[in-house]
Formats: sequence, structure tokens, C-alpha cells
Amino acid sequence: MERFCVDCGESLNGRADKKFCSDQCRNSHNNRLNSDDNNFMRNVNNILRKNRRILADLTPDGKSTLHKEKISELGFHFGYFTHTYTTRKGTTYYFCYEYGYLPIGNDFLTIVQRKRAQSLERDAVA
Repeated sequence: MERFCVDCGESLNGRADKKFCSDQCRNSHNNRLNSDDNNFMRNVNNILRKNRRILADLTPDGKSTLHKEKISELGFHFGYFTHTYTTRKGTTYYFCYEYGYLPIGNDFLTIVQRKRAQSLERDAVA
């Protein structure tokens, strides 16, 4: 029984479980299969990186307070964050990697940088 490449249809020689005639066909096939997921994930990661960059730029000293409108004008997307942190008092911080914000009322936010992430970065560099 003759077998054919899953991607280009060329005749296959070699192992009985071979699916592709070359690495190029294998890569092409897998890139095509994953393209929709990759585009979505790429877009989400770009938004998360932008959110992190905005928070980092607005927090040079590790903590600041500003109006929600100012951060929105810079292109911040509030629906995208990497994780949340809830304190013992029940307040919830929304984080984009090591930078986070806490809504404090009257459309103001407190922006913080997580200290634990700073020490992890120093350990990784050392």
C-alpha cells in the first residue's frame, strides 16, 4: 500500500509510520493547524505585554496612584491580566506579570510592583 505526505501529497518512502516527506512539510502542516490558536494567543500576549509596559512606566518607584481615565488613554485593557491576588482583608489586586493595580474608588487606582517578582528576577540574573 502506497502512502502519501499529509501536507503535499508526495509518495513516502521509509518508516511505516512516516506522515511527512520533509521537515518543511511537517512544519507547514503543523503551522496551518495551529495558526488560529497562535493568532489568538499572540494577540492576547501582545495586550498583556502592553498592559505590563504601561503599568511599569507609570510606577517608577514601585507604587503610585492615578485616575483610571489616564491609564485608559494610554491604551490599557482592563479585561486582560495574568492573575489576581486577594489580601486577607478581601481586596483584590489585578496583575499583569509583576505589576498590578487595585481599584480604590472614585475611579482611582493604586499601581504596585510585586516585590517577590523583583527578587526572583535578581536570582535569575545572578
